[in-house]
Parts: sequence; structure tokens; C-alpha cells
Amino acid sequence: MRAVIAPEPGGPEALVLAELPEPTAGPGEVVIDVTATAVNRADTMQRRGLYPPPPGASQILGLECSGVVGAVGPGVEGWATGDEGCALLAGGGYAEKVLVPSGQVMPVPVGVDLVSAGALPEVACTVWSNVFMIAGLQREETLLVHGGAGGIGTFAIQLAHALGARVIATAGSPEKLELCRSLGADVAVSYREQDFVEEVRTATDGAGADVILDNMGAKYLPRNVEALALEGRLVVIGMQGGSKVELDLGLLMRRRGAVIATSLRARPPAEKAAICASVVEHVWPLVADGSVRTLVHTTLPLEKVAEAHRAMEAGDHTGKIVVTT
Repeated sequence: MRAVIAPEPGGPEALVLAELPEPTAGPGEVVIDVTATAVNRADTMQRRGLYPPPPGASQILGLECSGVVGAVGPGVEGWATGDEGCALLAGGGYAEKVLVPSGQVMPVPVGVDLVSAGALPEVACTVWSNVFMIAGLQREETLLVHGGAGGIGTFAIQLAHALGARVIATAGSPEKLELCRSLGADVAVSYREQDFVEEVRTATDGAGADVILDNMGAKYLPRNVEALALEGRLVVIGMQGGSKVELDLGLLMRRRGAVIATSLRARPPAEKAAICASVVEHVWPLVADGSVRTLVHTTLPLEKVAEAHRAMEAGDHTGKIVVTT
């Protein structure tokens, strides 16, 4: 099968489309004939040598996919050859076939085409597990989403809005700010021209954000803590702004706040399966009725995966960049 690997760390040109052995389904596993996958920030970090796969995971890039079940291993229930599905992966999505534990395969939501479904699993599982399962965002609470126009951000805005939360989103251009508003953000903040801490305080009458979803890490940590409400929860899911910074524990204690750093990729299959099951139960109905949709910025063939990575790193996109086989 054709698959994309990065034998040596480097820029997008380091990606190699290679011929590799096809996977075989073992007990509890499913092989998916991939229709589409999507580019995630973790993929670009892996390509650069900064985010290696977890032990035992495929060296092939790609953390999600959609497609058709091509083979089913012993002990798998609920899936049969020919079924359409989408899956959360620890790796392997940039390929014509991928092996995945059956608990991480989800049905394609009603009304979503199979190509667009390739951009759903990672954002849906990341947002649902972090914002709702871990941080416990409630109706009428305030969520601050950084990078509101990206794949994670656009999904988080819609999902929180659909479930009755107030949403504040940051973005870097007038067009992206308008997109955030159109998706349900009550307040859109330019991180280039405005102080998001001040804007959050103004928008919440001084209370602050109950939950913050952050992809920047160190760069935003002190200001995120300032922006927290009493008993607020800051969830850090990325380190685009670095990994080390001083933290004022006194301020965090006065807020009675929590800083939670999480990684979805490294979780064991049983935890991922529980997240996927919860997503199917709680999120897929909102996708099916149109309350939440996945935004696809562009679709490129597997041969142009380097171009897809360049587009991701340029930062001009909104929503997800999809790669088809």
C-alpha cells in the first residue's frame, strides 16, 4: 500500500510517499480502506522530529481517517466488511489502509459525506474529551477558545454554543473573527490587536472564563490564569508557544483554579474507546441535525501531502485540511 512517512526530521519536503506492507487485523482490530484523513498540528510536529508516536504505534503519520472496513479481526463485534466508518488513530492515517482497535472506529454521522468525515474524529474527540469530559463545561458557563478559526477551534465554538455555553474566541484576522462569530462565538477577540484577558473580563462583567481551551502552552499560561473565573479550568492541549514558563501559584490558588495538561494520542485504547463511545452518543446527534459541522478548508490528494503541510504551517486556513487517497 502507499503510505506517508518522515524518515528524517525536516520540512514538508521530508515527507516520503512509500510502498509499505498492508496491515493485517488481529484480535479486536479492524483494517480500514482509507478514503480520507486530515492534517493535524501533531503531524507537522512529528514530521519535524518533535512529537514521536507512542510506543507501538505506526510510524506512518495521520491521527484520524474515514473509509470502508476492509477486514475484521477475531472478536470484533458491530463492524463488518463494507461498513463505512471514521476512526481516531495513534498513527497510520496517511495511507491507503490503516489498522485500528475496533473501539476507536465510529459510524459516520448522518448527513456527512465520507471525505468530510475524515476530518471529524480528532477534533470531535479532542473537544468533547477535554472541554466536556475533563473540564466539565456546563450550560451558561463561559468557554474561552484560542485559535478559534482552526480545526479544533471551529468545532469547539459550535459544540459549546449548541450545548448552551457562552463562547469567547481568539483569532488573528478580521475574516477569521467573523467566521468565529458566524459559528456561534458571542465575543471574538483579535489576539494581534486586543488583550484577551481584558476582553474576557469585560465580556463576563469581571467574572472570567470558566473553561479555557489553549493550544499555545507557555506563551499564554500566565495570562490564561489571569483570565480564569473562580474555580475555572484551564486545559492545555498544545505547546505552539513553548513548554516552559513561570506560573504564579498564588494567583491560581486565589482563583481556586485548575491547570490541566492533556494528550489524546498517548491514551491507551480502552480510554480512547470510551471517548469515542461518548462522542457517538453526545456529539454525533448534533452533527447529524446540523448544529455542529466540520469545516473543510481544502482537499488534496495523498501525492500532495507536502503541500497540505505547508498550508497548515502557513496558518492562513480555516477549519481542516483534508487529504484523500
